[in-house]
Amino acid sequence: MTDQTTDTRPGATAPKRSFLNTLEIDTRLLGMIGAFILVALVFNVLTDGRFLTPRNIFNLTIQTASVAIMATGMVFVIVTRHIDLSVGAILAACSALMAMMQVRWLPGMGLEIGHWAIPWIAITAGIILGASIGAFNGALVGYLGIPAFIVTLGGFLIWRNVGWYMTSGQTIGPLDKTFMTFGGINGTLGGPLSWAIGIIAIICTVILIFNARRVKVAHGFPVKPLWAEVTMAGIAAAAIAGFIAILTNYSVPERVVARDPSRYGCEVAEGCTPVYGLPISVLLLLAIAVAMTVIARRTRFGRYIFATGGNPDAAELSGINTRMLTVKIFALIGALCAISAVVASARLANHSNDLGTLDELRVIAAAVIGGTALSGGIGTIYGAILGALIMQSLQSGMAMVGVDAPLQNIVVGAVLVFAVLIDIIYRKRLGAK
Repeated sequence: MTDQTTDTRPGATAPKRSFLNTLEIDTRLLGMIGAFILVALVFNVLTDGRFLTPRNIFNLTIQTASVAIMATGMVFVIVTRHIDLSVGAILAACSALMAMMQVRWLPGMGLEIGHWAIPWIAITAGIILGASIGAFNGALVGYLGIPAFIVTLGGFLIWRNVGWYMTSGQTIGPLDKTFMTFGGINGTLGGPLSWAIGIIAIICTVILIFNARRVKVAHGFPVKPLWAEVTMAGIAAAAIAGFIAILTNYSVPERVVARDPSRYGCEVAEGCTPVYGLPISVLLLLAIAVAMTVIARRTRFGRYIFATGGNPDAAELSGINTRMLTVKIFALIGALCAISAVVASARLANHSNDLGTLDELRVIAAAVIGGTALSGGIGTIYGAILGALIMQSLQSGMAMVGVDAPLQNIVVGAVLVFAVLIDIIYRKRLGAK
């Protein structure tokens, strides 16, 4: 009990609280950001300052994109008390289909290689395949009652080998040039356009923060002090600007410019210093993150997901069609697997049959490290993306230091178990308050 009372008058400020409580910063988010900063600083020292260079951060972002995209969908799956072990296999099957359509099937049907429609037809077919596989998994779980663990474990064994039969076990490439722009290194926005998007993002963020305050005032809810709102807006703006500044400080090597100076707006390579800027794959990830967050927080579908995860029986008794909801969730993550397949295969410029191997473990680990509760009902999209970034930072940092691959897996596995333990302790303390 407390003797403080909350003033519910329109525009009233909240009771006197600590600095962090006044800012209303999620302590879990703060902890994950702190963990990422600690990992980055440690590896920066161990690599003599090479970890926190613009080049490495650029590479880190494009390496994280594929897993992070799937992790946003895994949040919904785990929140509803299910699991999906087939995401890596679905990615491989979708990648095989898209590669075959670009290199073999569509050219064989009369479209010339390089035709503008080829990558878009291939991407559409891949997303349809991914969503169909996911919906099939969801129907088996939702309507036939087969545990998701078993259904997706079967998919783990089935779909990668379906992709193998599509390609006859061959590596398929090179892929379409337009398609490869989704991979990151071959598709970036450059300096001016990156800053333009960054400025738009800052403006939208500030508008959203103060619009949320306006809505609270209009409905008579307590609001944070104005200085707290301004502080949060400033932190968000600084984070966006800093991210863009880092990416636009990574210059394209002269040897790369020399291959095609006109691509970078130069007549000759000498004296031409273009920058990479924001990768299209990262822009795609950010767009998906925003869309998934809106779905989670602002739509009936999102409310049904968290209600079902919190108490499935109560959700069904309240009229939620939990069976169809399961189908939709698995179809969604299947479509996200296809989008991840675009990013992953485009980054490599070809499809290989080992694409997405162990991604199911990385995706689940990213969601769990990001605070998604395996018991259901709790999870955030930004947490999953941060979890994927922490995982990739660990692996990239250890690779730069020279740690053997087996030891890398041991460390990642230990971090996953430790993250779950911290989550359990955190929730017990919250329950005790």
